[in-house]
Amino acid sequence: MTDQPLETSREPARLEALRRYRILDTEPERQFDDLTLLASQICGTPIALISLIDANRQWFKSRVGVTITETARSIAICDHAIRQPEVLVVPDARADARFAGNPMVTGPPGIRFYAGAPLVTGDGYALGTLCVMDHAPRTLSQDQVEALEALQRQTLAQLELRRNLDELAEALRARDAAEQTQQRLIEELRASLDNVDKITRLLPYCSACWLNLVVPADPASVDRVSEGVMRVLREKGFRGEDEHRVELALQEALTNAVRHGCRNDPSKQVQCVVTCDQSGEVVIVVRDPGPGFDPAAVPDPMDQANLFKPGGRGIFLINHLMDEVAFAEGGRAIRMTKRAS
Repeated sequence: MTDQPLETSREPARLEALRRYRILDTEPERQFDDLTLLASQICGTPIALISLIDANRQWFKSRVGVTITETARSIAICDHAIRQPEVLVVPDARADARFAGNPMVTGPPGIRFYAGAPLVTGDGYALGTLCVMDHAPRTLSQDQVEALEALQRQTLAQLELRRNLDELAEALRARDAAEQTQQRLIEELRASLDNVDKITRLLPYCSACWLNLVVPADPASVDRVSEGVMRVLREKGFRGEDEHRVELALQEALTNAVRHGCRNDPSKQVQCVVTCDQSGEVVIVVRDPGPGFDPAAVPDPMDQANLFKPGGRGIFLINHLMDEVAFAEGGRAIRMTKRAS
């Protein structure tokens, strides 16, 4: 039978269908090796292959009687077999003009006889063949042809089973990954809610103004946050000395959070929450994820013994700038209140 020309327009789809099976270059598998062994024994041939035709090569998923794992597609007799729906039988390759000069015929392994059953998927794409070969001219009986076709159907069934199991495993991995992501999100949400709850206990209810800023623990963030907060407070009536005092206290609290709470690590975050009610009272909470500290243990910089020590000056300054100052969460959060004059 004359080979049908391979439809160029269908070749990209055929190659995509082959890749969906994710079988190219995989390790040998017993279920496929059993089928090539049976094909060799039933057909009485020294060579049997499950050959898959890729873009530029034929690759052997299973092989009996040869040691090579692939050849160029240009010399693959199987490339001719996938162009027709039925078994391709070549009684004597040397007497066939299509194959007489083929290096697989003229040189090792010295193929003279070939019979290949195309592996055609349900959607009509030929992935390769189950084929048998011999070193001498011959043919197959009708029973052997029918047996080869039966083994071809079993090969396709194994390919489908393998793909389905692979897809199921991937779906299970995706499900597990989704469950892990969901669990992580739940834990993050719980942590966020816990943080909100802690902040809420530090702040009075206020519908007039509410800012919740979370920024990297980068010194550059201090000015950006301070500028944004002060712009809002100016709109709420803070002017002059009150504005200046709040700005200095906020910058000091943010700087301490970045420098001491986060050790200038920009992978960590500082939170700044602001409320301002209609009466002009502003409450600012600055929070960091650091180890915290005991405010009572901070030295008084005005004490004679501490005049030349650096510790405690930031808290001292904040206490004198704001009307009320309180610490929570083991020193990780500072709550500062200022009433507009």
